[in-house]
Amino acid sequence: MAVTPGRSLRRLNQTSRLDENHSPLQVSQAGWIQLAGTDDRLSDKKIRRSISRFVAASSGKEAYVISLYIDNPLLIGGKKFDLRLYVLVTTYRPLKCYMYKLGFCRFCTVKYTPSTSELDNMFVHLTNVAIQRHGDDYNHVHGGKWTVSNLRLYLESTRGKEVTSRLFDQIHWIMVQSLKAVAPVMNNDKHCFECYGYDIIIDDKLKPWLIEVNASPSLTSSTANDRILKYNLINDILNIVTPNGDIPDCRWNRSPPREALGNYQVLYDEEQALSENAERDLRSRSGQSLGSKGTAKVGTGPRPAAATWK
Repeated sequence: MAVTPGRSLRRLNQTSRLDENHSPLQVSQAGWIQLAGTDDRLSDKKIRRSISRFVAASSGKEAYVISLYIDNPLLIGGKKFDLRLYVLVTTYRPLKCYMYKLGFCRFCTVKYTPSTSELDNMFVHLTNVAIQRHGDDYNHVHGGKWTVSNLRLYLESTRGKEVTSRLFDQIHWIMVQSLKAVAPVMNNDKHCFECYGYDIIIDDKLKPWLIEVNASPSLTSSTANDRILKYNLINDILNIVTPNGDIPDCRWNRSPPREALGNYQVLYDEEQALSENAERDLRSRSGQSLGSKGTAKVGTGPRPAAATWK
């Protein structure tokens, strides 16, 4: 997980060091934890030791988030950006989720610099539209946004298609694993669904990092294109969870018709994945069934949709 700097990190008042030898952690009475950026003097062993000391010293009644600041973000035009992507979850047990193909990138209005003199400049570090729209260089026509498809074309032309495809596969993997991590503790009402807003940042090595996952993400629009995107987002969600205009019920909308998906695609279908794995295990134990001439039988029926994006 990654965080962005700014005034929030400046609020680390009355901090106490957990390791006198350049500990990467600083803790305030307000509950902030700062994990230092790159430092050649720090090793994984030191970081683990510092975290262990902190956990041992805590009362166990307070919750903390330990985050790493990504100080080598991928820049386009010298500016920092992140991605807002939408994932629809219709059931957690078994997990069934959909990826919206029309996400967007949010750009800062001021060119990025790692200089500490600009640490408090939110227009350099924070991509939130709620912040950037107050900047002198904010463009009210495009809102400092790119579509994900434009980002993909840019990366394919500058880094190559194979590398770009691997990047987006890693982003999808992050999404699925984050949902799997919380599935056991989530309420799983068959009449409910949730659309999550994923914030992803990419570093200059084309490695994606999860910033945060927003439940009930903001659907306010800042531009005309933004309004169209979010209108279609809502429309596609309703077509999936209520394909017949009825009350949402995961018992009958586990496999909505393809025409109901709109700009969504299946990100992960745990039920189908388990079924496919069981079938593969059965075939591996019993051997492939053979036809009358000793050749493997090939099914003639339609091939089911993939259980994941792969």
